[in-house]
Amino acid sequence: MSSEAKVVSTQLQDAPGKSPVAVPDPNSMSIIVTKGSLDWAYPPFILATTAAAMGLNVTMFFTFYGLSLLLKKLDLQVTAAGNTAMKMPMMGGHMGLPNLLTAIPGVDAACSVMMKNLIKKKGVASIDDLREMAVEAEIRMIACQMTMDLFEYSKDDMIDGLEIGGAATYIETATKSHINLFI
Repeated sequence: MSSEAKVVSTQLQDAPGKSPVAVPDPNSMSIIVTKGSLDWAYPPFILATTAAAMGLNVTMFFTFYGLSLLLKKLDLQVTAAGNTAMKMPMMGGHMGLPNLLTAIPGVDAACSVMMKNLIKKKGVASIDDLREMAVEAEIRMIACQMTMDLFEYSKDDMIDGLEIGGAATYIETATKSHINLFI
């Protein structure tokens, strides 16, 4: 066990009955956003904006590939590679692409165009719109500092209204949140 782990272990043993974390606020939710593709951008933004509309205090922590969802200019794509559940409504049925076909150049671009057209046709809000709703709903959006450094992004690359923080910032929030999601 590392010396740091031993210190924490000793502190926990010396504090019987004391909780090492804060009591969660029943009206709060945090979401770790780790993916930045078109199909993976929807779940965190839909859940966050819905929760905010229901009166919850929401924090979103964008890290690794999820950080790209905070860029000023979004160019979201979808990939069919390895996504066997991706079956698009076509010709009266639902068709998927065999993984072998996804290796052909241009297939991801075609899948992205098909998905964007389907989203528009069905009247589903765009990620740009959902992100704007999140800002208007005063959802706390934290960009991971380490990831910004890793991928060489600056605050100027990102949308206005976000906070920059690290794992400790998120963990402090998560320990106070009633609902914690990892997407």
